[in-house]
Amino acid sequence: MAKHLIILQAQDLTKRFNGENIFSKVNLAIQEKSRVALVGRNGAGKSTLVKMIIGEQSIDGGQIVTKKNLTIGYLAQDTGLDSDKTIYAEMESVFAGLKEQEAKLHSLEKQMGAPDIDPQSEEYETISSQYDNIRADFEQHNGYGYDAEIRGVLHGFGFGESDYDHPINELSGGQKTQLAMAKLLLEKPELLILDEPTNHLDVETITWLEGYIQNYSGALLIISHDRYFLDRIVNEVYEMSQGTLHHFTGNYTDYTKKKDQLVEQEWKEYEKQQAKIQKLQTFVDKNIVRASTTKQAQARRKQLEKMDKLQKPTGDSKTARFSFSPKSKSGNNVLNVANAAVGYTSVLAEPVNLDVKRHQAIAIVGPNGVGKSTLLKSILGIIPFLKGKAQFGTGVDTGYYDQEQASLHASKTVLEELWDDHPTTPEGDIRSILGSFLFSGDDVAKMVHDLSGGEKARLLLTKLAMQHNNFLMLDEPTNHLDIDSREVLEKALNQFDGTILFVSHDRYFINKIATAVVELSRKGTTLYLGNYDYYVDKKDEQEAIKQHAAEKNAANNPEPKTVVTTDKKNYEINKQVQKEHRKLAREVDALETKLDQLTKSKDSIETEMTKPDVFNDLGKLQDLQKQLDSINAQIKETESSWEEQSLKLEDNE
Repeated sequence: MAKHLIILQAQDLTKRFNGENIFSKVNLAIQEKSRVALVGRNGAGKSTLVKMIIGEQSIDGGQIVTKKNLTIGYLAQDTGLDSDKTIYAEMESVFAGLKEQEAKLHSLEKQMGAPDIDPQSEEYETISSQYDNIRADFEQHNGYGYDAEIRGVLHGFGFGESDYDHPINELSGGQKTQLAMAKLLLEKPELLILDEPTNHLDVETITWLEGYIQNYSGALLIISHDRYFLDRIVNEVYEMSQGTLHHFTGNYTDYTKKKDQLVEQEWKEYEKQQAKIQKLQTFVDKNIVRASTTKQAQARRKQLEKMDKLQKPTGDSKTARFSFSPKSKSGNNVLNVANAAVGYTSVLAEPVNLDVKRHQAIAIVGPNGVGKSTLLKSILGIIPFLKGKAQFGTGVDTGYYDQEQASLHASKTVLEELWDDHPTTPEGDIRSILGSFLFSGDDVAKMVHDLSGGEKARLLLTKLAMQHNNFLMLDEPTNHLDIDSREVLEKALNQFDGTILFVSHDRYFINKIATAVVELSRKGTTLYLGNYDYYVDKKDEQEAIKQHAAEKNAANNPEPKTVVTTDKKNYEINKQVQKEHRKLAREVDALETKLDQLTKSKDSIETEMTKPDVFNDLGKLQDLQKQLDSINAQIKETESSWEEQSLKLEDNE
């Protein structure tokens, strides 16, 4: 049974800036195989905590304890690899020690094969023994497989053999960032810390990265706004909020549910206490002046003074309040595009077909460079279609969110940007609307060219909300937004009584919003009537059917109407599997309950282990570690059974 020992522990950490606490009483425990997300608002202190862990920032209180000689790899946001070497030579430098061993092995092989050496001699025996020792170590560290490892990682990031000899200093910033991550993955530090690792990666590369780091041999600590990525990778979440760190077990979605439950519970306790305070205060006010009841009133007043009053449950700071409300309804047919071609001088995608009905939310997905943004601009008439046209329905009023933010005026203030579009609206009303999008006080006097990417995104959304359109066309609306703002936007779009057509790389966002997905490729459009997960499942299913058909052809055993036969066969299998459906569903429910109980036990033990008095008591720590190892083993076994039964259940549905 594998032991998962704690490799790094933060105990009661405090960080101050200009005498003010950024955070305090921060406790964090990372085990050998941990998969941890660090989340929180921009400016909450996530990067500061990471820099304290890697030794780049001082510690103002508490301590960080690590296992002896712990290797930590850290990739900051948009960190490019700076090197004069070629791509392959730089990756190969990670394995310099293995290359030396390889050269030594060849040298020893030559010595052993020399004609003047006697295989029975002591000299031969010494060389042979040395050779065996080096070879065992070489094999243990994948000496014969490191070339394949390099090729696999480079291929994952989109670098083929033709790129291997390309000098790194001639590459783009994005490519240098990808290579910095590739090198870090090959180095395999015991703790790998990644800050926004999916920034600027296309969906295909992100999907590869998810698969690769799921099997990573060390521990992972990830800061990311990509919630779909976090759901696939992590099994515990630390949230930096209200000046400290809060721990949750499960992936990102589990964390959001648990956090909602926690906030709901806090509100209940707060309201219960407020009712009690009100009751006591009313009694005091009524009875303090009456001679007969003064003593009781004074006793209750003391009770009020001594009471440990709960703070009103709130987040770290204000949350934006986006709201989209159409001023009129469109007809049922909103947009039709038939057999169109998009592109500039040459065709990017053809034939393009769209049939958008009222209240649909359609996501457009596809690889970079296939013309997704171009399609939106062509529908709006900004760029002409190379063939075909867009036909809008009756009463359609279109609002457009441009990821390039071209509709903003750099030389205007935030207030002018809105007021110039709505000159008859009173200034107070404009300020109030801006306030709901987190532009308050002096913020409204800021020049647009001085705003951050996130602020510009919120300003564009404010402009869009004030137009009250019934058809929203959005190009990458979650770019630059932090997780909180993304979730507020999702809520606003889900409550919007209109129609949405949007382009996005944010798979979590697509899952939340889309009623259908349109895949755009060189060959045109393909419609999938579901969210992002449905689209991925359908693509996999189509690929499996295609592969099955190809295998049949390869076996030289063609069948007429392959697809029909396959469908019929699938139907029969499905029918048979459905008999097991109820049984499987019961088993999955039982396993989920068991997992919940085990996870609570694990959480409880880990909390106990983070206490300083326990951490410094080796005997206690070892006992708790044994209990933790046992529970981890049970969790692994239960998760494995749950996954197996869930997959069977999914196949059965």
